[in-house]
Amino acid sequence: MPVRVRFAPSPTGYLHVGGARTALFNWLFARHEGGEFHLRIENTDTSREVAEAVGQIQETLRWLGLDLDGEVTIQLDRMERAQEVGQQLVAEGKAYEDEGAIRFRMPNEGVTVWEDVVLGRIEYPNEKLEDLVLVRSDGRPTYNFVSPLEDVLDGITHVIRAQDHVSNTPKQLQILKALGAELPVYAHVPLLNGADGRKLSKRHGALTVEEFRAEGYIPEAFVNFLALLGWSYDDHTEIMSRKELVERFTLERVGKSAAIFDYDKLRHLNGVYLRALPPDEYADRLVAYLRERGYDWDEQRIREAAPLVQEKIATLGEFPDFAGFLFARPEPAATDGAVLPAAAETLEQVEPFEAERIEAALRDLAERLGLKPRDAFQPIRLAVTGSPVSPGLFESLELLGKEESLVRMGGTGRGGASGSSAR
Repeated sequence: MPVRVRFAPSPTGYLHVGGARTALFNWLFARHEGGEFHLRIENTDTSREVAEAVGQIQETLRWLGLDLDGEVTIQLDRMERAQEVGQQLVAEGKAYEDEGAIRFRMPNEGVTVWEDVVLGRIEYPNEKLEDLVLVRSDGRPTYNFVSPLEDVLDGITHVIRAQDHVSNTPKQLQILKALGAELPVYAHVPLLNGADGRKLSKRHGALTVEEFRAEGYIPEAFVNFLALLGWSYDDHTEIMSRKELVERFTLERVGKSAAIFDYDKLRHLNGVYLRALPPDEYADRLVAYLRERGYDWDEQRIREAAPLVQEKIATLGEFPDFAGFLFARPEPAATDGAVLPAAAETLEQVEPFEAERIEAALRDLAERLGLKPRDAFQPIRLAVTGSPVSPGLFESLELLGKEESLVRMGGTGRGGASGSSAR
């Protein structure tokens, strides 16, 4: 039978990184095996449902590049089928009615056993299994009933989910056996912890994929990072393309222990991927990101600035703070009053106003003033960019143009040219 897996999130909000990692493992396994990857929305808990979450989940999967097979299924759309199966189990004596609800008869003796691909053999004493509500008195099926039922209806061969579902598995296996269904293979992947070893939570930083997207992480890097949360190809390989991940992914190499969500490592990987982009594509990504975040800055100037920042920033979200001075005049900074007038006078004579000529003129000025270049350039950088850290000073001055540069350094320029800073 061809491999068929499902990712089954609850529509309670934006997709968290833990859910995204589970989705990725399902997708990688399906693509590695030449099988199918399906999306199921598990919305039996209507009290926690968020209306826009279903669309957001699908958009997040699209952004990550996790393409779906078949139509998205909605759990409550199968409510009538679940009710029918519940009544069937009552008729067979495998379930019973209890104050308007339907309960499943759990066995009192023996053990429920399964071979988990990740965790190995697991045994659970049946005496600890309480009779489970299958259908509530209001007609809504419960998660532990409809989830395995849908696995049967959808022909799911492998259930790949987080380890916090281990406790649900004995109950669901008993229901599947009562239905006479072929049992899927289970693989419970490790949970995610923060660097402090505690369960990943908001105190550690961003939690939803949307937050990371908003911060300027790109999907290739994010997917690469997620794949390494609990899985490894070997003991040293970290950078892997999507194609390589598909070729190399196996459930047997998924670890049992909780994975550490290392924000610094993610940022590092993202920087590696950004620096590896062809310059034109980097500029395209930068423009698209800034538009997505609501910046209406001049596209041509963004593209001109892109080469100055590609080697220096690790996320696209750092661009506004790092290079925003190119689009809006910064607040005047306290600087060395001796250097700036001389620098302005020197730069007034530079023609054409290009980075190479600007650099030569300012280095000559530093020598004349008896200053180290670094000491001479820092007040100029502060005056022009508003920050001690910025893209290349000479290239930045060229981009700003002579008039705007002189204005920021306290000179007059030719008419102020304030418009040039907000192109």
